[in-house]
Amino acid sequence: MSDHSLPRTERLRSLGAVRRMFQSGESGFIFPFRYVWYAEADAIPSVEVLFSVPKKFHKRANKRNLLRRRTKEAYRLQKQLVGNGTPVNLDLALIYSSKEVLPYKTISHAVRKVLESVAERL
Repeated sequence: MSDHSLPRTERLRSLGAVRRMFQSGESGFIFPFRYVWYAEADAIPSVEVLFSVPKKFHKRANKRNLLRRRTKEAYRLQKQLVGNGTPVNLDLALIYSSKEVLPYKTISHAVRKVLESVAERL
């Protein structure tokens, strides 16, 4: 498996984990993302991520899919920023919160800032 892949095991799918993250996790905002994360010390370190583009801001599915793909690609190429830290089980949600369709470069820069801010808080 390549270092720059995003397998299913790295995507946050568990309803219980998502609830726990949104109820007791920490959050922040770096334009255009609202992010929520929850970390706990664990014997098996892992990072799981959730991507969301709300229908409230982008009614057309093709725009939501485009923004989700751009966000996934930016995360996939920069995920080593948060994975090399302390051995924790980290859950992260990236929620696109802009009404504009921003270019990939802007999204990539914002994802990098989000990952750096989460990594320094761990």
